[in-house]
Order: sequence, then C-alpha cells, then structure tokens
Amino acid sequence: MELIFATNNAHKLAEVQALVSDKFILKSLSDIGCTEDIPETGITFSENAKQKSDYLVQHYQLDCFGDDSGLEIDALNGEPGVYSARYSGTRDMSQNIALVLEKLKGKENRSARFKTVISLQLNGNQHFFEGAVEGKIIDELRGTEGFGYDPIFIPNGYDETFAEMPLEQKNKISHRSIAVQKLCAFLNSQ
Repeated sequence: MELIFATNNAHKLAEVQALVSDKFILKSLSDIGCTEDIPETGITFSENAKQKSDYLVQHYQLDCFGDDSGLEIDALNGEPGVYSARYSGTRDMSQNIALVLEKLKGKENRSARFKTVISLQLNGNQHFFEGAVEGKIIDELRGTEGFGYDPIFIPNGYDETFAEMPLEQKNKISHRSIAVQKLCAFLNSQ
C-alpha cells in the first residue's frame, strides 16, 4: 500500500519508513510533485497535523498522513511546542537550540517531552495517533545522530541524548515511533 507522508524532511521519512512494515511504501511530498508550503497555523499539534493531511486530500485526492511534532519544556510553559521548528524566528536549529538553552539558564526544572500527533486520511476517514516521550534538557549539545533538539534531550531512564543513540535504539522509544506504531497497528487491522 502506498501512503503519502506530508513531509520533505528526509530524516523524518527515514525514521518512519524504518518503523513501518514492508507492505507500506511511504512517499514524500516531493515524490508526488507537491512543492507548496502546506500551512501550519494551528495552535496544537493535532490541528497542524490535520491541516497537512486535509491539504493533501483536497489537492491530490490521495490517502496520506501528516504529523506535527515538537518539544514541550515545563519550565518554559510548554514552549517551544508547535513553534519548535521556528522557535528563534528561523528554521535554523542551532539558533533554536541556543534560544532554548538561553531561556533555561538558571532554571532547575529541566523536565521536557517530545510529542508527535499523526493525522491519517484513509478512504475518506480521519484518524489521529499520538506519542510522547518524557525526558530532560541538558546544557550542552551531545551527539551527531538525529535532528532538531535531539542533541539536548535525554529520555527518562537513559544517559544518552537522542543524538547519541543509533537510529534503531531511538526508534524503539521515540515519540514518533510510539505514534507510528499506533498508526501501523491501525493500518494492519484494516
């Protein structure tokens, strides 16, 4: 079965493709010739994920799913949240990470979570799947794997950041893998 994943993020596509069974072939936005910038104007992860999947159904009439993910930091009242990818006003992750670390200076509570919501549009019906992983933010960047805020996030029960973990290990515990596992269980039941 072919499913369109509303992303052009190669890291995200590879992570999800590694999690889905061989009976699902994922295609990206560029694979279907979608070059438009799909709006993400929601104030929740669910709203943004829904906007992506709705857009593809309306413009391409394809079964698809979209996701929205982000980092929520307790000491920053849930920021950066839905603005994770552009927290500093740019999509430059080094600037986004620098802003998070600056805002956390002097704060003892380093609790945070990565959260993902997937919106699946399949056969004219919409379904949502959510995943979250709790952890903490550290003061220095560690590791070269992963992307986004992975170098400063250590999941609970581990001593390594997501960026220090091999993809296989991260995929066993990440917020995205939890949501994708729920998505795959649903698809397998169809």
